[in-house]
Amino acid sequence: MLREAAGTMSAETTRALVFAFAEALEHRDWDAFTAVLSPEMVYELPQTRERIRGRDRYVQFNAEYPGDWHVEPQLVIGDDHDGCLLFRWTLDDASVLAVAFFEIHGDRIVKVTDLWPEPYDPPAGREQLVERF
Repeated sequence: MLREAAGTMSAETTRALVFAFAEALEHRDWDAFTAVLSPEMVYELPQTRERIRGRDRYVQFNAEYPGDWHVEPQLVIGDDHDGCLLFRWTLDDASVLAVAFFEIHGDRIVKVTDLWPEPYDPPAGREQLVERF
C-alpha cells in the first residue's frame, strides 16, 4: 500500500494516508476507509469522553452516523509517524472547523483523536460502540 522501503513512512506518505482517510470518509468508501486503519486502532473524542476500540467498530460508527455529513480537508500535515488534519465538518446545514490527530504505525492509522470547537453531549444510539472515560 503506502509502505516505504525501510518500513517507515515519509512525511509525504503520512500526509497521503491522512488525506486518503478523509477522502474515503467523504465518499463513504468503507473498503478504502478500512484499508487505511489498523485492526487494533483506537478513536477518541475528548470532549464527549468517548473511545472506540477496533477498526470494525470505528467503521460501523462512521457508516451509521446520521444526517447528511461531509468532511472537507483544509490542511493536512505529517511527519514520519504522526499526522494532523484540519477539516470542515458539515452536518445538514451546520458547518464547523475541527482537527483530527493521527498516530501511524507502519502503513496504517492506529489512533485518531478528534477535537471539536465546542463541547457537546454524545448523541444517543452509539452506546454499544463506545466506552466512556
